[in-house]
This record gives sequence, structure tokens and C-alpha cells, in this order.
Amino acid sequence: MRAQPIASHFVNGAYLEDAAGAPLEVLYPATGEVIALLHEATPAVIEAALAAASAAQGAWAALRPVERARILRRAADLIRERNPDLAQLETLDTGKPIQETLVADWPSGADAIEFFAGLAPSVTGETIPLGRDFAYTLREPLGVCVGIGAWNYPSQIACWKAAPALALGNAMVFKPSELTPLGALQLAEILAEAGLPPGLFNVVQGRGAVGASLVSDGRVAKVSLTGSVPTGRKVYAMAAEGVRHVTMELGGKSPLIIFDDADLESAVGAAMLANFYSAGQVCSNGTRVFVQAGIKARFLDRLAARTAAIRLGDPLDVDTQMGPLISGLQADKVMGYVTRAVAEGARLVCGGTRTQGNFVAPTVFADVTDAMELAREEVFGPVMAVLDFSTENEVVTRANATQFGLAAGVFTADLTRAHRVIAALQAGTCWINAYNLTPVEMPFGGSKLSGVGRENGHAAVAHYTQIKSVYVGMGPVDAPY
Repeated sequence: MRAQPIASHFVNGAYLEDAAGAPLEVLYPATGEVIALLHEATPAVIEAALAAASAAQGAWAALRPVERARILRRAADLIRERNPDLAQLETLDTGKPIQETLVADWPSGADAIEFFAGLAPSVTGETIPLGRDFAYTLREPLGVCVGIGAWNYPSQIACWKAAPALALGNAMVFKPSELTPLGALQLAEILAEAGLPPGLFNVVQGRGAVGASLVSDGRVAKVSLTGSVPTGRKVYAMAAEGVRHVTMELGGKSPLIIFDDADLESAVGAAMLANFYSAGQVCSNGTRVFVQAGIKARFLDRLAARTAAIRLGDPLDVDTQMGPLISGLQADKVMGYVTRAVAEGARLVCGGTRTQGNFVAPTVFADVTDAMELAREEVFGPVMAVLDFSTENEVVTRANATQFGLAAGVFTADLTRAHRVIAALQAGTCWINAYNLTPVEMPFGGSKLSGVGRENGHAAVAHYTQIKSVYVGMGPVDAPY
């Protein structure tokens, strides 16, 4: 099984290889098989990418927005046409089941590109009447943007970052995760085929040192990172040295609150989606499931029964519902949390085993308390912590008692209570009687240690443009000297 790209990097409109870079083996998470061999970007590759982006950005920004939009719309159409092949590549790269990648990964990326293509021509300034004089504002692109991706949704993330950056007149140099480097190259190829001029979307491969070289370069105006909190701290600090614009989409330990009056089957289904989709490797997952006492027993019974029916197996089999974790290292980490949760006194309801290789069975713990490690730290695997609660005020206080603030959800038939609780929760992206739905029309992002800035929706415009204010004097200057 091979998925070898033409070359490791895509720079200035073409594939580029430099074998002097350190080797990067790409492993299929389901078997550990090497499916591609790439090389890290050397200083020469990094320089070529940044130079190409800097040279191309000005002319791109000078185009009418509708001209930029036409190119992006063609790219969205190409993605949809090629979705079956792209989904298979995404499955090989990430280990996620093909039934997921067919509907959730590249389709979401195409939606983002289409959305921002449509939005770009409507982004305008304003006029400000000042009596005799007036002022006006312009929305201008930032310049060269750096995108740094994560391994859980590599192609979706590349699209989510590239779409607003390009639509609004910027150029981008994108570094995917070294664990999942293949999809971004396909995006670069598709954009070029759609007519994107060379230099505007470049892909360079590498580990943290490559990212650091990009973030600290003086030509870079903006950095957009999706990753962990520790990585976010480092990137944020490096970007601050150059006073660069920053968007950070980081980790979470999000609460999903289920009241007694919730629809049981919907609540169970949402909790499973919030913990087991993509083998639990989703930053916004609702991994602290607070269940009100009156529904707890029935909730756990249905949860255990439905979880037992989840089909693990070959990710390329359309009937497989859950695949492996991204790597053996991640599987080891997740199993460590399972072992320590048992030692701390959490009750194992189901799962808790490593079935083979990087596969970890979907796992549910009940009787989890707020002080347990499982309720405080991001596991990033298929491990659900179920906590009990009695009252609304109690659960809101406990839900907010975390350093994270990415997401939150509430299930209840009482919509007045639903809105009241959501208003009180400290989280940037919230759901009522749903979970983890992230349409591109809706801004996505967190608060506290979960990040700054927003992706998607109209909110993204503010993070890929800056305002220029212009005062227009319509008469003689009145000077006191």
C-alpha cells in the first residue's frame, strides 16, 4: 500500500524536493506500514516558500475579489469531484474510517473554500460622516500568512486556513503535521489546477523546527495554528516577538451537560459522537459528560449497549465505524489514562482495552469526580468520563472549573434553561441538543487556554484582514500657528 506524492513540498506552483532534509516516514496507522517517504524542509526550501509567497501576494491582493473567488470556487468543485480518492488518501494518512472521511473531511474543506469565495466580494469598508469632512475605512489583507496544522483533521484544517487567507488577498505557507503530511499537497495541487497563481499557497513539511523558522520570519504577518496547548504557548511567544497577528485553535476538556428531561437516545448518541468519532481525536470533544442523577442509570445502560455495537476494524472497509489512534505513542498515552483512571477509583463501564496495534476500544468510565486526572486533562482518545450532578447551578460551576474553554453542550427539553446555561458556560463554541456540528457558516474557536481568534464564518474576516482608516479633509486646514 503506497501513497507516495510526487515530492515532499509544493512551492511556487510546483512540487519541490530536497533530499538533504531529514527523512519523514508516513505510516498507515491501522497497520504501521510505511506508505510514503518525505523529507523535512531545508532552510533553502523554507526560503523559497516565503520568497514565493511574498512575491506573489501583492498582485493577488490587487485583483478584484470576485476574480479571486472564481478560482477558489473552481477548487471547491474539483475537491467535490475527487472526494472518493481524496477520502481514501485521508484514511491512509490518518487511519480514520472511510465512512467518516467521505463525509466529514474534504467535504468540509470544500464548503469552507466555497463559503469564503462567496463572502470575499462582499467584504467592504464604511464611510463615516464628520460634518464638512468625512472618513472611510478599507479592509486590507495582512500579507503572508503561516498555517500550522494538526494531525486529526489535516486536510480540513488546511482548507479552513487557506480559504479565508486566499479569498481575502493573502498568501499562505502551510506546514502540515509531520504525522499526516499528504492531504495538504493535494490541496496545493488542486488550487494550482483551479488557476491559483504560483506562490500563493505553498506547502512545506517538517517537525517543530520548521514551524519555528516560519513563525519567526520577518516576512510573516499572521500565524494560524491548530494544535496542543504546549505547542500553542511556544508559537504564540515566537509570534509575539514580531507582533504578528495570531489565531490559536488549541485543546479542550469540554463539558456536555445532560439534564433529566433530555431525549435519552439523542443524548446518548451525542455523547458517543462527542467521544468516539475519529477515535476520540477531536479537540472540541465533550469528554466530561455531566449526567443529572435522575437519568444516570438509564443513560449508562443505553450508552454501554450502543458502545458495545461500535464496529472497529479496517478503516478502508465502509462498514468500519472506528479506526485506530494516529500512532503507537498516542495509543500508549491513552492507555496510560485508562490505567490511572481505574487506580483513582473511576468505574469502568465498558472498553478499557487495546485490541491490537494502535486500536483502543471505545471506553466509558462512570463515577468520575472533578479531581480525577480523567476529568482534568485532555486524553485525545476514545475515553468518556461520566460525572454525576444534581442542580443547574452546581453543574455550571463545575463545568467552568477548568483552564480550557473550547466547547460545551447542553441537552434538555427546557429551551429557556438551555439558553440560560449556555450563557453561563465559559466556552467559545457551544451546542444545544446537538454536539460537534461545525458548519463553516458558524465561527469556531475557544476561550481561556483553548485559544484566541476564530475560524470560519464572517468572524474570520477580522483575522485575515486589517482596517485602514482614511480621513478626508474637504476644506482649508485650521492651524493655531
